[in-house]
Amino acid sequence: MNMNKSFHYFLFSFFLSFFFVFFANSPASDFSNTSVQAPAPPLNMKAFDTPNDNGHSITITWELSPDDGAGKSNVISYEILRSDNPDSGFVVRRMVAAGVNTYEDGGVKEKKSEDYFPSHKNFYYRVRANAEKGSSLSDVSPPAYAYGQLFHTGRTVILVACVIFTVFTIMFIRKAKKGEELYIRPLAGIEAVDEAIGRATEMGKPILYILGLGTAADVATIASFTILARISKMTAEYRTPILVPCNDPIVMIVAQETVKAAYLDAGRPEMYKEDNIFYVTSMQFAYVAAVNGIMVRERPATNFYLGKFYAESLILAETGSVAGSIQISGTDEIAQIPFFVAATDYTLIGEELYAASAYLGKEPLLLGSLKAQDWGKALVMISLILGGLAASFHLDFFIKLFAVKL
Repeated sequence: MNMNKSFHYFLFSFFLSFFFVFFANSPASDFSNTSVQAPAPPLNMKAFDTPNDNGHSITITWELSPDDGAGKSNVISYEILRSDNPDSGFVVRRMVAAGVNTYEDGGVKEKKSEDYFPSHKNFYYRVRANAEKGSSLSDVSPPAYAYGQLFHTGRTVILVACVIFTVFTIMFIRKAKKGEELYIRPLAGIEAVDEAIGRATEMGKPILYILGLGTAADVATIASFTILARISKMTAEYRTPILVPCNDPIVMIVAQETVKAAYLDAGRPEMYKEDNIFYVTSMQFAYVAAVNGIMVRERPATNFYLGKFYAESLILAETGSVAGSIQISGTDEIAQIPFFVAATDYTLIGEELYAASAYLGKEPLLLGSLKAQDWGKALVMISLILGGLAASFHLDFFIKLFAVKL
């Protein structure tokens, strides 16, 4: 019995020893299928200037490694390498994930910047496919350099729109110069100007014209200067005084010259009084307090608020309403338009302020430009309607016609 147990132990020990000795001396390839091989390299390297970016980058494309794709996990990333001399080696520019086969290599034009990217300089590129335990390099791409284009093809629709608007402008200006009657949509605020000035003349009271708090360089203030010239000419003809308190010295000087020129055009330069166009203060609410005092004391028959206004808009309009004045307002500050609409008799909304000079002056150049703007707006509205219908019926080709690339 003991002999049998000993024999069994001997056989067990023998086979166990044989097992360890055999597998310990066997190569890993004999029992493992985890052998590591480098992935196949990317193919068909291409490098070219990125279009429509003013020479800020070079686009690199390549074919994915055959080991990168659905059901394959050998490639985990790609490294883009760049050199200005292939013989001196390459530097890594960026790493992208597996499955990506394009990259834009670029930077800025400031030479002192670390990300400086020169134009008209040849660069060579390679792409390295990385696996868990191996990598492979593509061939060197042909040389490529970045350069600026004369025309941005992604903005063709803007060029077409500019050409159409220019044609409209020239066409309507010629018609206006020939004396043809151009229909202009009437604005209640402009139509009321004659009535407001006539009322002030009948009452023997002055007109108060406020240019707002903008500078002489603001578009709204420039438009207001043009309207001031038209109104000043009419007040000169009606012999009605006009008061223009200003909160900016430069605005005051321009306003004085504008009113003076208007009185000269009206043939009554002797009626011009420089003291009626005066500087108050540049402080917002101190200026408002001074103007409100003028309203309460002088009781002007008509108040014009045309220009750039801020938080003082409602204070001025309410005081003028209490004083019993006819009030005509206009501004391009969207946040202030509701206050003017609520507290004044007539309001020029947004761009109507810019068009007011054309309404008042009836000059061919201004009328032609205004008519061209109206036609341009009509085309935009038609395009919006057609675009909405095209989007509803999935007509992508029409929508792509208006695509703009920045």
